[in-house]
Amino acid sequence: MGFQDAAGNPIRLERAQNGVVTILIDRPQKKNALDFAMWRTLAEMVDELAADAAVRALVLGSAGPDFSAGADIAEFDSLRGEPDSARTYEAANSAAFAALRDAPFPTLAAISGICFGGGFGLAAACDMRIAAANARFAVPAARLGLAYPVDAMADIVHALGPQLARHLTFTGASIGAERALAVGFLLELAEAPLARAGEIAATIAANAPLSVRASKAAIAAVLSGGEADVDRAIRLGDATFSSADYEEGRAAFKERRTPRFNGA
Repeated sequence: MGFQDAAGNPIRLERAQNGVVTILIDRPQKKNALDFAMWRTLAEMVDELAADAAVRALVLGSAGPDFSAGADIAEFDSLRGEPDSARTYEAANSAAFAALRDAPFPTLAAISGICFGGGFGLAAACDMRIAAANARFAVPAARLGLAYPVDAMADIVHALGPQLARHLTFTGASIGAERALAVGFLLELAEAPLARAGEIAATIAANAPLSVRASKAAIAAVLSGGEADVDRAIRLGDATFSSADYEEGRAAFKERRTPRFNGA
């Protein structure tokens, strides 16, 4: 994959042999704020991974003490100053959120420090979130006079619940990790979120990929209620019944050994 070898790329990709891929936002001097090019790179990177059957789970993390301050406000005047350019910029945001949300494999966000704005949107688009105790979360669009795209707002509502989503978006207030854990936005707190997310991802990667993908699709269908999503989930579930992995799972159970799943 071309992205991972790019020198100085602020979006870095690392592969493990177990099928777990880690993407790191690496711009700590800007609190990992993403500029327009980074939004586009992130979306393209995840979309490319989605087409790779060898990928079984993705961890999204960051370099430095902060997960992400969101979009880089320093370029708003030049790249987001007019309605048309603002829509183009928003489309790049939405593409990154959608890539994480729609990836066929599970996605996990490993969060520390600031997780604001578009960074919050990236975390909300992931399937699970693990955070350090110092993490803080905010959706401060109202303080900038902006609105979040509807698809990103759906992620936020699903992850936070509607009442807290209203509170954060209406007021621009922030919450800490303990509150985020209590409302279910976070799966758990960890001293080393990136390492813990990697452990969970490794557990997922050891399971049957077709089964995991069918489960992700079924959960998405429940959340959306869309007929197309339901049909897709049914197809993916049906495919597991005739899979070699299903045969392997039954054989391993009978032989009392660890199964070796190939995703077929």
